[in-house]
Amino acid sequence: MDGRTRLRLDVSYDGTDFSGWAVQPDRRTVAGVLGEALDLLLGAGIATGLTVAGRTDAGVHATGQVCHVDLPSDVWREREPTLLRRLARLLPGDVRVRAVTEVPAEFDARFSATFRRYEYRVTDAPYGAEPLQRHLTLAWPRPLDLAALNAASAGLVGEHDFAAYCRRKENATTLREVTRLDWRREPDGLLVATVQADAFCQAMVRSLVGAMLVAGDGRRPAEWPASLLSHRERSSHVTVAPAHGLTLVAVGYPEDPAGYAQRAELTRRLRVPAEA
Repeated sequence: MDGRTRLRLDVSYDGTDFSGWAVQPDRRTVAGVLGEALDLLLGAGIATGLTVAGRTDAGVHATGQVCHVDLPSDVWREREPTLLRRLARLLPGDVRVRAVTEVPAEFDARFSATFRRYEYRVTDAPYGAEPLQRHLTLAWPRPLDLAALNAASAGLVGEHDFAAYCRRKENATTLREVTRLDWRREPDGLLVATVQADAFCQAMVRSLVGAMLVAGDGRRPAEWPASLLSHRERSSHVTVAPAHGLTLVAVGYPEDPAGYAQRAELTRRLRVPAEA
């Protein structure tokens, strides 16, 4: 990092027209669009090391995504006053960088994170999703019981092996600690699940939601989602909920910047987080 400055970028995006976060050949992705904007603004290859807290899947949205990037310190000093506004002019309307903050070199958007928090939005209204919310909300065809949803979620909180809910990756653990999982019904009738964990394996959040929804509409008992935790392989009985209802809303980090490096070292020892 000699002569370079690390920057934290807080990012929001509508995932509808993106093939996820990670760069893919011939596909429109959030990282691809953001990297192109940085290259246009600063010069090709000036910004390096773009690293994200959670590599969201195709169609998943974010209001609280975090990534980091490294710039030459002289370039940062020159561009700091105008960088955010100039990025806003270059980026398409479905992705925004909301803040650019200088952070210590030890900050790692991925490995320094202490939690990721997602929300999943569902409507059980007989007419489906409101037109302006259809890209953010799953329309469920059966009535959902809030008490049953919360009963189903209770057994999933804590540290467990979530193999039944994960797309397994070679040499990656499926052990995760879910610190929050609950449902609420908004005044307009919308149901919102909040799911928070230290990290998530690929498709885990949407798989959990898929299992809880069939308990919430009465087709499975409330104990069923937790009973799958005894499985050591992905359960064929779990349907992955559609991506468009899911939004990454927050990523947590140690309050004291001195804890960034320690947290990153601990995370690397425990696991290599995959997509959520």
